Amino acid sequence: MSQQQPRRPAGDHPEPIKYGDLFPVHGDLAQKPITPEDAAALQATETALLGKTVKGGAAALIQSAAAKNEMAGLLDHGGGDGGNVDADEVSITQREMPGRKVITESVGGQVVTQHSERVPIAPLSTMNPREDVGGGGITIGEALEATAIAVGQKPVEWSDAAAIQAAEARATGRMNIAPGSVAAIAQSAATTNARLTRDEDKTKIADVLKDARLKMPADKPATRQDAEKVAGAEMRNDPLLTTHPTGVAASVAAAARLNENNK
Repeated sequence: MSQQQPRRPAGDHPEPIKYGDLFPVHGDLAQKPITPEDAAALQATETALLGKTVKGGAAALIQSAAAKNEMAGLLDHGGGDGGNVDADEVSITQREMPGRKVITESVGGQVVTQHSERVPIAPLSTMNPREDVGGGGITIGEALEATAIAVGQKPVEWSDAAAIQAAEARATGRMNIAPGSVAAIAQSAATTNARLTRDEDKTKIADVLKDARLKMPADKPATRQDAEKVAGAEMRNDPLLTTHPTGVAASVAAAARLNENNK
């Protein structure tokens, strides 16, 4: 599906870029301004299911539009221009075909992007929620690896380490931190980073969570209860008592929602 160029309204009073300016949608969705919260929801869903933010996909397009709206001061956060799209309103389907797969992204039940990617004739998909771990869904380990893609260059902080520890505990059923585990590596990174001043010297999320599943003795599909525990751990250890919009808690939550939707 080819993308349209944004259709901007004429006049002296600029308006925020809306869904109808970017995508061939209609109704209420077309009139909704695109916000950073929407971009975060799209990115979390893409990374949880596909393992990456798709080039030319909905998340990339919305991120650009949201940044422009924010920089231009066109969003009224106090007047309801927060997140206009919830993660459970976002769906991604993949249709396997010989030598390629067709990815369709929908928001609020309306298709916003569709494109195809080349794949090997016999692909081994590690992110398919219907095939992994006995068909149970996207696992916590996969959500951690998706975080490494979404915010890989973010320095590891205490909130990240706490969320990773909670996620690994939920995945393995073990509360203790084993040497060499993902949680142990994250805690060590957060401790070291707290002593450093330059971000370029700090250990990044990708350094800890890349290939996370290989460092975990067990794994399991993410559930809503897992997401709540991880979010609680991340919030309690954040100075502002919040979670990163595309961090560990967001990735586990996106995986849990997709698993519930695919039951």
